[in-house]
Amino acid sequence: MAQNKNGETPIHTLDLNFMDTPGAIASYLIPHEHGAVLVECGPGSTVPALKNNLQAHGFKVTDITDVLLTHIHLDHGGAAGWLARQGARIHVHPVGAPHLIDPEKLLSSAARIYGDLMQKLWGEFLPVPPEKLAVPQDGDVIEIGKLRFRAVDTPGHAYHHYVYIFEDICFTGDVGGVRLDSVRHLRLPTPPPEFHLEIWRESLNRLMGEFSHGAFQRIAPTHFGVFSDAAWHLAELHKALDDIEAWMEAVMPADPSIETIHQEFMSWTEQRSLNQGLDPNLIRAYELANPSWMSPPGIERYWRKNRKPTDG
Repeated sequence: MAQNKNGETPIHTLDLNFMDTPGAIASYLIPHEHGAVLVECGPGSTVPALKNNLQAHGFKVTDITDVLLTHIHLDHGGAAGWLARQGARIHVHPVGAPHLIDPEKLLSSAARIYGDLMQKLWGEFLPVPPEKLAVPQDGDVIEIGKLRFRAVDTPGHAYHHYVYIFEDICFTGDVGGVRLDSVRHLRLPTPPPEFHLEIWRESLNRLMGEFSHGAFQRIAPTHFGVFSDAAWHLAELHKALDDIEAWMEAVMPADPSIETIHQEFMSWTEQRSLNQGLDPNLIRAYELANPSWMSPPGIERYWRKNRKPTDG
């Protein structure tokens, strides 16, 4: 459990135990006078773990009044439709909202990445009834009882991405990178089709501006946990963007095949992890929270669309 700086609002980090691995996907539970809010809900495959977590904190699923999704990728919002059917209102970026109502394109895109693993990894993805959707605009303050969350548009990982600033915490979804709680190591999730390096940097600059003006002191990525060293985290995120750009500029101009990109990137990621002190068990945990094999197609697509020189 985390509390804000004056100790008034408890924030419970729920471990959804994704694929029987602790510390991979979080949902954040914040009680209020009429029930509770979830920031992120995880995939359909972790609904049993979500139920158990809620029960451990004295809540039923029907006590969840609102779910704030940073974005609609299946590991963050896959259970949203199911929760909407239990009575929750689902808050989501306007670009993501149509895909919650009609998820056919979202699921087809995910199936191209995950293939036969779709059901095992993500479980059931139900549409969200339109009347259960709330679609805040950039900068809107979402009021739920006495709780106040501010939505901040932060694309780069996905076009449909918000972070939510609540009291002294910034819930960063994936634009804040992936960081597990036992070591200072941060990775970037760059899956297709929306990874965009320059846009991500713009979002990071916006977050750094919010931080420098005192909007938050702590940072809470969905993968995984609440961290008190927001200054280090944002600086490391800047370095991670520089690192991946340097890797791309060294590898991609040769126009390698996707197989070569995959091999080179997996090797580079493992070596970077070892250089930063990760042991093999922790590398495996990072691979579950942010599978490296998902990133090469996103990198290849970004480079081809935005950086590859054109003839003439």
